[in-house]
Amino acid sequence: MKSILSIVLAGGEGERLRPLTNDRAKPAVPFGGHYRIIDFALSNIVNSGLYRILVLTQFKSDSLLRHMKKGWYLPPLLDQFIDAVPAQMRIGKHWYKGSADAVFQNLHHVWNARADTVCIFGGDHIYRMNVRHFLDFHEAHNADVTVSVIPHPRSDASSFGVVSVDKGWRITDFQEKPANPAHVPGDPKRALCSMGMYVFKADVLADAVTRDADDEGSSHDFGKDILPALFKKKKVMAYNFLENPVPGSTRQESGYWRDVGTIDSYWKASMDLVSVSPVFNLYNHAWSIKTARDMHPPAKFVFADERHERVGMATDSLVCDGVIISGGRINRSILSPEVRVNSFSHIEESIIFDHVNVGRYAKIRRAIIDKDAIISPHTTIGYDLEEDRKRFYVSPEGIVVVPKGVTI
Repeated sequence: MKSILSIVLAGGEGERLRPLTNDRAKPAVPFGGHYRIIDFALSNIVNSGLYRILVLTQFKSDSLLRHMKKGWYLPPLLDQFIDAVPAQMRIGKHWYKGSADAVFQNLHHVWNARADTVCIFGGDHIYRMNVRHFLDFHEAHNADVTVSVIPHPRSDASSFGVVSVDKGWRITDFQEKPANPAHVPGDPKRALCSMGMYVFKADVLADAVTRDADDEGSSHDFGKDILPALFKKKKVMAYNFLENPVPGSTRQESGYWRDVGTIDSYWKASMDLVSVSPVFNLYNHAWSIKTARDMHPPAKFVFADERHERVGMATDSLVCDGVIISGGRINRSILSPEVRVNSFSHIEESIIFDHVNVGRYAKIRRAIIDKDAIISPHTTIGYDLEEDRKRFYVSPEGIVVVPKGVTI
């Protein structure tokens, strides 16, 4: 049996997701009420029966480390582990210069684990994946490297790494964010976009990142540097993510994968969760998304005074433990633990993080309210974007973000 090590790259700064990443790493950003973004990658790995995992951290990792310590651990007695590995300047006085450099600086962990196969994942995507099927494809083709790809409309593919393949799905070209993406064989309207997930033979990985470390002109990135150099001299295969079988998933969910790297993409992925038939279903118990959980009392809805419109209710929404909806109305929104929504307030198409207090008569729509914020009575957010821009960040598509811990 092959010895497999999984590496999750969780050191990204997440500049495009600010202000949500002002105080936390991107993989530590809350998502779906109870979860953090990193929970999706880690859940896929452990659900696939892979129990030797390294999480490489760097920027603003305190929140991420506390989250992992609280719930993500495995018994070392069974040679299982989920270890957070902070940047340590092991080879010089510099932090990780890129994703490839992060792996290069931690090659000793690969050898210590006696791994002959290494799976590499980003820690900042929302998706389900049966990693075993990905590995089976890699081994069946005796590939040196296998890249998970997803067919994507060519009109939107220029923001991704795009691969070209032959009839056997061996990669023949790799372009990073091309202006004119190559199309899928037989499908001129779609391109094969890299998902930032790879399976490597361990010796091939070690050689590639070591050579890259010596290249002063490299940006030390897997997509920009490692893969474009490898496909010309190694067997690099493309794995079609649409063919990945996940227990309990519906046809509607097939191929669901979101890069939540911007406020708008994060908000849209969150709204995917609250529809009647969600395109991404958190209630798939055959492939559950795991997380660290605090102990909270049940959610509570109080007041039913319809005559005075003082009714505690939520429709098409996710409401977590510890939430109190005290005479307010919520629609198509996500409320994280210990949120309080007071009487006569109205929240629509919004994401409210932990411990937020929404005052009476407040009106909030198309907004993200970060942790510990206090929304004063009669406050309006999302109804006058010009006024909102004077106080908060407003995304290109009009999502208002209220920073952590503010009182307005």
